[in-house]
Amino acid sequence: MNQAIRPRILASVCPHDCPSTCALEVEVFGNNAIGRVRGAEDNLYTAGVICAKVARYAERVHHPDRLKQPLRRTGPKGSGQFAPISWDDALDLVAEQFIRAERAHGSEAVWPYFYAGTMGYVMRDGINRLRHAKKYSGFFSTICVNPAWTGFIAGTGLLAGADPREMAKSDLVVIWGTNAVNTQVNVMTHATRARKERGAKIVAVDVYMNGTMRQADLPVLIRPGTDGALACAVMHCLFRDNKADWDYLDRYTDAPRELAEHLRTRDPQWASRITGAPTETIEAFARLVGENKRAYFRLGYGFARSRNGAINMHAASCIAAVTGAWRLEGGGAFHNNGAIFHLNTSLIEGTDLRDPSIRTLDQSRIGAILTGDEDALRGGPPVTTMLIQNTNPVSIAPDQEKVKSGFARDDLFVAVHEQFMTDTAKTADVVLPATMFVEHDDFYTAGGSQYILLGPKLVEPPGECRPNHDVICGLAKRLGAEHPGFAMTPRELIDATLQKSGWGTLAALEANRWIDCQPDFATAHYLNGFAYSDGKFRFKPDWPNVPFTRRQVTYGAPSIPSLPDHWEVIEEADTEHPFRLATSPARGFLNSSFTETPTSLAREQRPTVMIHPEDAAALTVADGEEIRLGNRRGVVRLHAKLFDGVRRGVLIAESVWPNSAYADGRGINTLTGADPVAPFGGAAFHDNKVWLRKLAN
Repeated sequence: MNQAIRPRILASVCPHDCPSTCALEVEVFGNNAIGRVRGAEDNLYTAGVICAKVARYAERVHHPDRLKQPLRRTGPKGSGQFAPISWDDALDLVAEQFIRAERAHGSEAVWPYFYAGTMGYVMRDGINRLRHAKKYSGFFSTICVNPAWTGFIAGTGLLAGADPREMAKSDLVVIWGTNAVNTQVNVMTHATRARKERGAKIVAVDVYMNGTMRQADLPVLIRPGTDGALACAVMHCLFRDNKADWDYLDRYTDAPRELAEHLRTRDPQWASRITGAPTETIEAFARLVGENKRAYFRLGYGFARSRNGAINMHAASCIAAVTGAWRLEGGGAFHNNGAIFHLNTSLIEGTDLRDPSIRTLDQSRIGAILTGDEDALRGGPPVTTMLIQNTNPVSIAPDQEKVKSGFARDDLFVAVHEQFMTDTAKTADVVLPATMFVEHDDFYTAGGSQYILLGPKLVEPPGECRPNHDVICGLAKRLGAEHPGFAMTPRELIDATLQKSGWGTLAALEANRWIDCQPDFATAHYLNGFAYSDGKFRFKPDWPNVPFTRRQVTYGAPSIPSLPDHWEVIEEADTEHPFRLATSPARGFLNSSFTETPTSLAREQRPTVMIHPEDAAALTVADGEEIRLGNRRGVVRLHAKLFDGVRRGVLIAESVWPNSAYADGRGINTLTGADPVAPFGGAAFHDNKVWLRKLAN
């Protein structure tokens, strides 16, 4: 009787919005509990390594504050006053409000809103099936990937690159625009293996001396939004020093001589003035690239956070084409492998029912949409009813004061399906308890590597928690929505989707745990030509026609530089706002997830902003002192953290803390803008001008 219960070790996959999408092994006790979570050692990308927050996932699954029953608001909006309600009554109420909104303003008054709280296809994207079946307002996904994906595709024509496992076979790994130590630890696994086994060098490019920069052989510290200038200067040196591969350039690129001529004036001195990086550092970076043709450029999502992000991503990706690094194993560039999976998700998303005449609303402009901006509403009716899954816009969406005003409307009905009482759930009329990834069946693709992975249900959910799929199907029944997907179980949807996509069956995936979808070497390295009709890499993209499949609206494309450059559209500091603010990811959190777990809270402690000691001294700000940051969008109170790992005039606020963690209830995204990023939308979270003042001033 005193023997310890031995856990079963079952396979799963991390559901969170990190490109690694790690293959997992989970300790399972009985039918209701999990223990330690480990990385699967036999998965060649995960390689047994996962981040600390996911290793402690039992803290989330068994957290005492998990939502476990449906709730209905009983007090004023945002008061946090709720009372229990049955599932049937809750779904009846939500359906009634959908019907009422449609009768009053038409179907477009209903806006199903979701994002990447889970990256599983069934639980994330099934909400679109209800949207299309009922002709509710469309959802233009812009809050994360658009500028970065567009910038990479601008050169290659396809969202795919060299096998990420090849980092371990490189002589130079360039980690640019991603703090991999915080956000995708497996990049470091393969980069450090190359250093250990091959003597490879690691270069990191970022806006502060974070964990990744500290592990690099050459950290290149730049000001936010100046990556394009750095890339141009590196290419200038490569042409100047005869390190450009002209045989490759003539065969595989569109305008190499025009590029070389254009870059004559973009030398390290020019780039140093823009980026803040010393000319010697830029020269050293270029020298490493020129001397190590087997160079792997791992380009991250930091590029998506600036108003010139697409142009910066494209410029960085051009370097591998100048040197011909694509020819070699361990060489080339990579951002995301989304194009290799070719999934037919029509049963999950109901795309066969999509009506192109229905308006599509920009996710990042939720504040403007909910406060009645005619342009943001695209000439349609007001949004009066929402169902929100997998996201927390009252914390993570830009232009927070406007977002909060929208959610405070008395005529707006909001149902939130969540795991915890988030900032968004607190504003809801109905809150529904959601399952976590070990409590339902789903499947995933790894954008940062090359796997399709199965995440089966391992334990029963606590209380009355239900999966997203059950909620969508329950509402569909009440609303009279018809589609074959509503009558299928998650496992049936997974099986059918795999077969329709040419990836075999669920039974085979379950037996093998994952499918390695990596194309052959020649395809992955574009040795048969890049994905444009002429097979050429584009130094001169046709920006309005870059084949980014998610585009809905085009912004500012005619003014984008035709060749790689520093595009001066970022929110530059000025006399009134002398600082540039980036809101970078924390190690203990992932967007607004993990902000409730004890170990993550203990690590992160409280909201802070990093400020250079010389800037702090000029303002007589002491380490740990509470200060205010502000701009035209609002004011935030948090604590100063003196840190000499930033350029003068740059501030770094890590993490997305809940609004309640701040003294006045205003989170960091009070200061971020929601204006669309060229050419196909996005939110410039790291591109803000602000002032900093002592609390008493």
